[in-house]
Amino acid sequence: MLESANPLRGAALLERLLAIPPRERDAWVDALLGFEDVPADVELPRGSVPYLPCGVDAIIAMVREVPLERDDVLVDLGSGLGRVVMLAHLLSGAGARGVEIQAQLVERARARCVALGLTDVSFIHANVVDVELDGSVFFLYAPFNGPMLGAVLSRLEDVARRRRIAVCAVDLELDVPWLSPRKTSCASLVVYELSFLTT
Repeated sequence: MLESANPLRGAALLERLLAIPPRERDAWVDALLGFEDVPADVELPRGSVPYLPCGVDAIIAMVREVPLERDDVLVDLGSGLGRVVMLAHLLSGAGARGVEIQAQLVERARARCVALGLTDVSFIHANVVDVELDGSVFFLYAPFNGPMLGAVLSRLEDVARRRRIAVCAVDLELDVPWLSPRKTSCASLVVYELSFLTT
């Protein structure tokens, strides 16, 4: 288990992760973060997708290739137990926030943050369409679809009109004119950058 004083952060953590065979990385990170069994999904609103954790290789690619910096704020929309939020924070030092609709996942994510001493990481229990979106990097691992996805993209466009953002999508194609896709070293991850300049 990771202790708050553990030196495995930043470059040291990345080096250790890359030394682990790719097929073993997800389990290694879950053990590091103290994740155990995943509770069953609750009844979800129309357009939501059941919880499935994002693969570690996509998270590493996002951190390295956005790149996620210490002064960024990462927002994971549909954060589950918090694998993306916690690992990205540990690798980059960036502030990180998760928005998750399932209360039992939020409670467990918050408890792990306390146990790990992660002070610049937080989780909100809410439907993402009801939360004010504020960040510089937004992460989506196919958390919803249909009208819900359209509503979230519209709200992200409003944010993008005020500040420069990046939108990272795993296993999700975003086809909106204000975002330009950029492929990454991870086949499932696309980083979307603004196709217009913010004022």
